[in-house]
Amino acid sequence: MIGSNPTEQSRVIAICLLAGKIMLQSGGETYRVEDTMKRMAAALGLPHSHSYVVPTGIFFSVDATEPAKLIRISERTTDLDKVSEVNAVSRRIGQGELSAQEAHDLLVQIEGKPSSYSTAVQLTAAALSSGCFTIMFGGGWSDFLPALICGGIGYAAVIAFHRLVRVKFFAELTASFVIGLLAFLLIYMGVGHERDKIIIGSVMPLVPGLLITNAVRDLMAGHLVSGLSKGAEAFLTAFAIGTGIAVVFSLFM
Repeated sequence: MIGSNPTEQSRVIAICLLAGKIMLQSGGETYRVEDTMKRMAAALGLPHSHSYVVPTGIFFSVDATEPAKLIRISERTTDLDKVSEVNAVSRRIGQGELSAQEAHDLLVQIEGKPSSYSTAVQLTAAALSSGCFTIMFGGGWSDFLPALICGGIGYAAVIAFHRLVRVKFFAELTASFVIGLLAFLLIYMGVGHERDKIIIGSVMPLVPGLLITNAVRDLMAGHLVSGLSKGAEAFLTAFAIGTGIAVVFSLFM
């Protein structure tokens, strides 16, 4: 029995922590991470587990038989494919299709797997969505191309600056400044007509939509600390975007 085997207990705890880490880093909701970890632990022979998840860390323990374990989460991205794969592993464990070792091996593979979408695909999607958002917000077709250019370059700026400065706020602020600057430049060159529609469409790929959604869902699920912290992070991102555009307007208007 796992309950009386400290080595097996440690392995199950490590598996649950790894699953929670992957989900939280990939954009999973706090309550979903906790529920998945508890279900996996119960299916692997530890029915009385306790997990506490916040955006920057995971605490996990089993009824005083093992010291509580902590994993620090420093980087968070959006990769819902990995969240789905971890959920699939959890369901297979619950159905008795995977042993602890097999589950651990699969989770290690999921963690090490690169993003489902390359940087080129992300930039293309950001550019196209920027042009489409511009049309959706009332811009003309003459504004589609400049929005596509601004959105693509702005998203590339986020990726580039985040690699240089490991603070998302400054990367997003700089990227929004670049978008505003390009929009003014293109309008000055006679490419496009409605500057405001171009800027609005171009910054949409930077808007933290998933973060806002997760913040609301965590608050509704009763995870107040996680919900408020994610809401604060989303507010900072929105503030960074607004500040970057405001600086451009203050310089050229």
